[in-house]
Amino acid sequence: MNYQETTNWMFNQLPMYQLQGASAYKEDLTNIKLLAAHLDHPEKQLKCIHVAGTNGKGSTSHMLASVLQQAGYKVGLYTSPHLKDFRERIKINGEEISEDFVCEFVAKHKDFFEANDMSFFEMSVGLAFDYFASEKTDIAIIEVGLGGRLDATNIITPLISVITNIDLDHTQFLGNTPAAIAGEKAGIIKPNVPVVIGEYTNETQPVFLAKAEENKAPIFFASDLISEVFPSDLIGDYQFHNKRTVQQTIAVLNSQNEFKVSNESLKEGLLNVVKNTGLQGRWQQLGENPKIICDTAHNKHGLAVVMNQIQNEKFEKLHIVLGVVNDKDLDSILPLFPKNAQYYFCRPDSSRGLATEILKEAAEKYNLIGEKYDSVELAFAEAKQNASKNDFIYVGGSTFVVAELPLN
Repeated sequence: MNYQETTNWMFNQLPMYQLQGASAYKEDLTNIKLLAAHLDHPEKQLKCIHVAGTNGKGSTSHMLASVLQQAGYKVGLYTSPHLKDFRERIKINGEEISEDFVCEFVAKHKDFFEANDMSFFEMSVGLAFDYFASEKTDIAIIEVGLGGRLDATNIITPLISVITNIDLDHTQFLGNTPAAIAGEKAGIIKPNVPVVIGEYTNETQPVFLAKAEENKAPIFFASDLISEVFPSDLIGDYQFHNKRTVQQTIAVLNSQNEFKVSNESLKEGLLNVVKNTGLQGRWQQLGENPKIICDTAHNKHGLAVVMNQIQNEKFEKLHIVLGVVNDKDLDSILPLFPKNAQYYFCRPDSSRGLATEILKEAAEKYNLIGEKYDSVELAFAEAKQNASKNDFIYVGGSTFVVAELPLN
């Protein structure tokens, strides 16, 4: 199979949370442990930082990778989901894994995948670990896919565990209280491995403290320890907390005396995240006059910060292109959106995309008024057609919506 055929097979034949939702979620680590053994345990050859959290784990992972690249290390980066191409998930020093490596890996192990009913995510994790081990990375940044305790990435023993924050998301899998979700995320805390917590609340802090104590894991609360926050080329307001988390993580890494990152490398790495890693979709500007911003924020915690940042912008009229997936709690996110905007409702091109009619009807209950469009492309085109040079266009609501935009 060529690359397109290979990725189509991965996407279509096997469960993939990004496309299917709940049916792709597995509630134990049996399969990934089987796969790791089949691959001769590449994860045991890796030095890693493991990153979990409800929001910000992607940005935090890319920032860490950028900083370590700036310090001269060969850095693997595994993240999800991707926007345009599957290979975005697996990079070394900002370079995507080759199409040939993906094809050869799948062809070599396809019989094993089918015999053991491997999920899309399990295959992807195995591929990333195998690739980083074969390329002999100095260190790899591994982002959790969903949750933590039962996530397929959770077979590694990292140098540091990182948990960015906790919010109510994926409650059908992780629990419906912050404490319950914190318990799932805290499942990445390993015996004697330091853990950095980005943000905490009165509900979540005791959960982290208890799990750290149980594992004799040194725990660091970045929000209490980092006073000076360095600037970054990632300019979304929510990046303030992520930068603090990164700075604390690098401080812990330096204290271990295996990797050394100077203050200069830390600062330069934060300023060159997009250049070093290719990260897209985080308060990304696509145009000016009118100013066009897209962002992948999709839950209450992330969208609240983004909506606040929009209100701090200067514009004559606000245009919002909005689409979501069908498991989104609309009553938790729609009240966050401003009423003084023209809305362009659309459905992302995914089996999980919420029907435009349902979104428009739900939005009208909160006095969010606009028209519906058959695609993200049509909605975006109409917004640009209607906007004057002093207006502001925001596109978001889902990673899938951003993925359909011309990002480069």
